[in-house]
Amino acid sequence: MRFRGILTLFAIVLSSAVAVSAAPKQDGTSAAIFAGGCFWCMEPPYDKLDGVISTTSGYTGGSEVNPTYKQVASGRTSHREAVRIEYDPKRVSYERLLEVFWRNIDPLDGRGQFCDKGRHYTSAIYTLDDEQFTAAEASKAELVSQGKLKGEIKTEILPAGPFYPAEDYHQDYYKKNPIRYKYYRWGCGRDARLKKLWGAPTDD
Repeated sequence: MRFRGILTLFAIVLSSAVAVSAAPKQDGTSAAIFAGGCFWCMEPPYDKLDGVISTTSGYTGGSEVNPTYKQVASGRTSHREAVRIEYDPKRVSYERLLEVFWRNIDPLDGRGQFCDKGRHYTSAIYTLDDEQFTAAEASKAELVSQGKLKGEIKTEILPAGPFYPAEDYHQDYYKKNPIRYKYYRWGCGRDARLKKLWGAPTDD
């Protein structure tokens, strides 16, 4: 009975965490994972990008299994809020996903993103293989060489681990609750800061 219980628990853990692999699946799609503060705000710029098939808000980067929003948002885990992107590499490149990522975050903030502070809101690129790591490092180096950002880039580039999808009510929040979403985004000062950093409208 004890062994059966262990197997059941193991099955639950596997079913709740999304396997992370950048290698194209049988249907030809690939995956990417980015942490850019509030995951509500990271879905829209990718959803409108041609070649992106789906976006999923969730938690990653920590050691806790099956974290909840309440746990992550309180800072009681080692996870970050993040978004997992499924895309068709024949229609959109990983490099393009990186471009959208940078222009939708504040790379200079090491304490969080916009009005949300704490490690769980800090920015990071979670790479799924060596190719993604190399591309992420190159894109970061390009930002530094451009000299447009006046300060040190705090965004981390890390190997991906298990990704745990957030609760259903967080998925497509900007579509389900457009007024609340826009008020939150405005109140958090996200677009004002992005415009100051990048000097142009964001992708959202």
